[in-house]
Amino acid sequence: MQYSFRLAELLGHIPDPKKRPGTVKAIVEYTGLDRHQVSALLKNEVKYIPLKALSRLCDYLVEHGYANADQLPGALFAVESENFWEILARRQRIEICCGIRRFHDDGDGPHGAWLVASDSLLMGELLNGISSLGGTSKMNDSEPIPHPDLLQQSLVWSPSEEDQAEVFRRSAEVYDAFTQFSSDRGLIGLGSVKSNPVVEHIMATTFGCEPFKDQSSVAAGVERSCPFMLRYRDSDLKPESCMAGTQLSKSELSQTPGIMYEKEDGTWDMVRWNEETEDAAMVFYIHREALGRLEMVVGGFSGRATRMLARTLASRGEDFWPPVYTGHGVQVGAFAIQFSFTTPKQKKHDILLTEQPSNVKITPLDHHVIARRLEK
Repeated sequence: MQYSFRLAELLGHIPDPKKRPGTVKAIVEYTGLDRHQVSALLKNEVKYIPLKALSRLCDYLVEHGYANADQLPGALFAVESENFWEILARRQRIEICCGIRRFHDDGDGPHGAWLVASDSLLMGELLNGISSLGGTSKMNDSEPIPHPDLLQQSLVWSPSEEDQAEVFRRSAEVYDAFTQFSSDRGLIGLGSVKSNPVVEHIMATTFGCEPFKDQSSVAAGVERSCPFMLRYRDSDLKPESCMAGTQLSKSELSQTPGIMYEKEDGTWDMVRWNEETEDAAMVFYIHREALGRLEMVVGGFSGRATRMLARTLASRGEDFWPPVYTGHGVQVGAFAIQFSFTTPKQKKHDILLTEQPSNVKITPLDHHVIARRLEK
């Protein structure tokens, strides 16, 4: 059993001096601890903490109203997850965000808006996995099964050819509201940037770039901020994105639709889409341990891939663990999924049935691909 140190979570500390100035200085002045030690404690990067230092931190938290004495020191420690479903189930609050589309004649109201059926199926499998730890909860009678205190859903407008300002505004509103919560929480962005603009915020924040800003002007793919790139189909609506487009860089133009990802040597590979035999999906998460903050993207390139991803999570959730990167107080999981089919594509009237791929290949991104972006 592993523990994380949740000082930053109790303080509501955001690792941005513009948003939380003076936190380290105030703790140093009150406790007498070294500035570097306090910074490491806020990032959950220390291997041990002396009892005297722990006592002074508890005094600081009580005196400044961050915790009651009877909650400490226990509130400073949290059990860390040991599998994919547990990292979700151990959050106090889980928010699942979906993109919705509306009919052109619906005016300004949400009354005619609709959620894509594939996303609904994926949401159901996520809720089942969180509540049952991927079906393993019945095998563990020795300790209480972790589960969120609150499960909620939020809705954002999917990108469209009109009213982009409203799409951006609503997605920023949902994402900013999530980041302001101080309790242990998780946000799951369902879908890709084609359907859910909150996905854009999660990826842009993780990799320190501007959301809804195309990056095809970089000299080479290795210079892209995000290690994934969704290569649109020619027929797709193509919202501007930090992680999507039709061109990897100035010198690299991909003709094949699908989800591209960077390899350890800086070259890029792809999980492909074509109408008959191949489809693609991705799973990405970043867990900021010290903040008790999990952000996740779970989405397919198409509706078919989203349905396949739902089944894959239900049967192979363990393949998305462990994280590909752990360090500096964060855990990152990044996986590209290729689905292959041998049977003909379903007819329209069979859409409610779930196709069975002949092969599912899950590729973890290399540790160094994440490290060279987060350890700049």
